[in-house]
Amino acid sequence: MKILLTTLNSKFIHTNLAIRYLNSFCKDLADIEVEEYTINNSIDYILKEIYKKNADLVVFSTYIWNVEDTLKICKNLKKISPHTKILLGGPEVSYDFIEFMRKNDFVDYIIYGEGEITFREFIEYSLGRKDIDKIDGLVYRNNNEVIVNKPRKLIEDLNIIPSPYEKIDKKEYENKIVYYETSRGCPFNCQYCLSSTIKGLRFFDINRVKMELKNLIDARVKQVKFVDRTFNANKKYALDIMKFLMENDNGYTNFHFEVTAHLIDDEMLEFLSTCKEGLFQFEIGVQSTNEDTLKEVGRIQNFDRLAYVVNKVSSFKNIHQHLDLIVGLPYESYESFRNSFNMVFNLDVEHLQIGFLKMLKGSGIRKMADKHGYIFKEYPPYEVLGNKYITYEEILRIKDIEEIFEIYYNSKNFILSMKYIIKNYYNENPFKFFEDLACFWDERGYFKLSQGKNSQYKILLEFYKEKIKNNFDLFKEILKYDYISLGRVSSIPNFFEKIEIGDFKNRCHKFLQDEENIKKYLPEFKNTPAKNIIKYVQFEVFKYDILKLKVNIYEKLDKKLSIVLFIYDVDKKIFEKSKSCKVVI
Repeated sequence: MKILLTTLNSKFIHTNLAIRYLNSFCKDLADIEVEEYTINNSIDYILKEIYKKNADLVVFSTYIWNVEDTLKICKNLKKISPHTKILLGGPEVSYDFIEFMRKNDFVDYIIYGEGEITFREFIEYSLGRKDIDKIDGLVYRNNNEVIVNKPRKLIEDLNIIPSPYEKIDKKEYENKIVYYETSRGCPFNCQYCLSSTIKGLRFFDINRVKMELKNLIDARVKQVKFVDRTFNANKKYALDIMKFLMENDNGYTNFHFEVTAHLIDDEMLEFLSTCKEGLFQFEIGVQSTNEDTLKEVGRIQNFDRLAYVVNKVSSFKNIHQHLDLIVGLPYESYESFRNSFNMVFNLDVEHLQIGFLKMLKGSGIRKMADKHGYIFKEYPPYEVLGNKYITYEEILRIKDIEEIFEIYYNSKNFILSMKYIIKNYYNENPFKFFEDLACFWDERGYFKLSQGKNSQYKILLEFYKEKIKNNFDLFKEILKYDYISLGRVSSIPNFFEKIEIGDFKNRCHKFLQDEENIKKYLPEFKNTPAKNIIKYVQFEVFKYDILKLKVNIYEKLDKKLSIVLFIYDVDKKIFEKSKSCKVVI
């Protein structure tokens, strides 16, 4: 029996954990091949490749981002290869499987719930060793009837699943993100999340976890992204893992965790202060600061403690923090979301994601849709269109704001410009700034076409000149600083002012030939010829001493020429895309 385990990942750099578990748990029973595609591959290409495998059974792992394309592939696969059996598993088929099977008669089987044991027993059935009606967690057809076997109990001991990372092919994971879990379940009960449908929290053995992580570190994977819903639910367990990762740091791999901030105590904060810059990334789900909203969705949160922890971690300057907000939760109006945004934005983290509520199948929030007057898309990703508290028009407004926020804040292409505008002119209401800028884009039709890097800078300059006006000449220099900080440029756009100084190029070259300058500003380039250093640096003249604003964003600057040395691609800093310093040449 030849089996193909496959899925459509959302990006090429992603890897799927589910099909790797199935493979490791069942490869002793059958000839199993694992193959991954992406939603960016054409359906015809994927269909061709799967057909060429000539498998007896094709198994798809399905999610909101791939289920529609998966069904198109399955429907056509059944036409060209009627003998091939098709089995689906994953969250997109685990809740309305009877209706799903009736609508899609080309699907032969569905595994709902936790799949490893069910899949193994299904293979045993296919080999004539087990009766199909004895396989818990399986949906199948008997003539024209859809049969649903009783639910599968959760695996009590996760360690019975053989490790998919015991032996690693380095080429398989080169430049990839590896999704990894140390636990299943969640201690919380958030009604918009499918983890709330699974009771209890189970952990893999710590020695197994360390073995797998060491193998991934030795394979030099780009990133290990932990999918644990609350990585720090067990502080001792989490600390043990993070200490192990620090001790085995290879200088290349970084680790991404979803953590609950209010569970981070002072002992863990003290440990985190010692971490190497860039080794860890934290994703923290805030979702809302509206207490009625949090209570309705069953989310436990202590915002004061969260703010304390986030600010403390920020002060260490070593961990990239990514915070999340959700638009469309119960009792969260436009004004309420504005308040949530401002409170979270003012924590001054590296990345703030504005997400839109997805009414996931099986989630508690979907079951209470009528109570709150939800309207939402009936197809993946089931995104909210409105409810009793926020209209579709208001959601569209926030959609525009989210796009502007991604361009001008999360991109980190406008760090000093954003700080200057918001702190000096919108400090009490940063949401208002992004709202005003989004309106500016909309009124001028800038959303209609994709705007490149130079256009984004030019539009911000237009906005500032028309809406803010004060200190325009200074702001133009601040924006120029941000532009040049991104990387070397042979010339700057004509909406910036290029300040010429006599014999500037030659003076810059002489600066790089001076050993004392190299020792002071560029120690990493010791004993390097100036012609090689110039590839990694740029000198630029400004009308103001711009760097003073990085120390005090409120400082009033007088016109005075200043030369800034930008240093690129040296230590791969995670908070800025270059280093800069004031020099005299």
